[in-house]
Amino acid sequence: MAYLSFIVGAGFTTGQELLQFYVNHGNYAYLGAIVTGVIVTFGTRQISKVGYRLNADTYEVSLHSLFGKKVGTLIDYITIFFLFGLTVIMIAGGGSALNQGFDVPKWVGSLAIVVLLFIVLQLRFNKILALLGFVTPFLVVVVLVIAGYNILNPSISFDQVHAYVKPDKASSHYWWWDAIDYGGLIIGNSFSFLTIVGSNAMSHKTARRGAYYGGFVFSLLLLLMVAGLLANIKAANSVDIPTLLLANEIHPWLGILMSAVMFGVIFNSCIGMLYPFLTRFSEHKTKKYALLLTISLVAAFLLSFVGFVQLVNVVFPIFGIIGLIIVGALLLRWIYNKRADKTLM
Repeated sequence: MAYLSFIVGAGFTTGQELLQFYVNHGNYAYLGAIVTGVIVTFGTRQISKVGYRLNADTYEVSLHSLFGKKVGTLIDYITIFFLFGLTVIMIAGGGSALNQGFDVPKWVGSLAIVVLLFIVLQLRFNKILALLGFVTPFLVVVVLVIAGYNILNPSISFDQVHAYVKPDKASSHYWWWDAIDYGGLIIGNSFSFLTIVGSNAMSHKTARRGAYYGGFVFSLLLLLMVAGLLANIKAANSVDIPTLLLANEIHPWLGILMSAVMFGVIFNSCIGMLYPFLTRFSEHKTKKYALLLTISLVAAFLLSFVGFVQLVNVVFPIFGIIGLIIVGALLLRWIYNKRADKTLM
């Protein structure tokens, strides 16, 4: 549940990423969601397994195992940049979520996330996981209600969707590439944290199945959200946070709940990116860790005001490619292990 809440991410819950990578490709979005689901379910399952087998307290252990020291170190440095950069984006996004739902000034919402992160990231790892998993049931319920309502009460029929598509809002001209790239983004984004989660699993079976079930549920939620947005594509394309619009159209209280869930998911995303960043340079629950945590949060809060978000967004597609490279390495290792097992038999 912790893993599912983390990989869903802020862009998923707002619906903005889904518009860019799926919905504005029309009904091809359904195929795209399936392709992404396969990539994410396979990739995250393998990440968790590798983390457990290597007992990887930090993610660079897995990177060096997959790519060797030189290439692994290069990917490690790119990952470090994105872990911090995406944390900045999430802190800014948390302020926007509270502003949109509760009319709270954006800087207050961002500051609230920073304070909560400072407290939670000093807890034991099992307690951090428990807090991450807390928001997941609410997330699933809200997605099911919003998507289900719009699927059953569509404003746009299946055969009319193409008339309301806005190709200029799509991430690229090719639905299949956007589906693959989005899968890569999720793998790149979740690799560091999921490696640590896998290494802390009770058994290899737990590491394997936990990630598999999480990936499978993510795939279903993705398919449902895409279907719900396609059923109301005209309205969805008119706003920055389409899921909040759809929630408010069902009932104002659902809109409030959606805002709270968005804030929770954004907070979870911050934890999932900042914890691996911190443990990359320090040991958890030490003075060095606490000092680095403080400096990182202050810097991230300040940078969220000065355009760092735009800088990261320019380079963001690179992280998707890095994620796809990781998926390729995991696939090769999986094939090698399967052949090795047959040889031993």
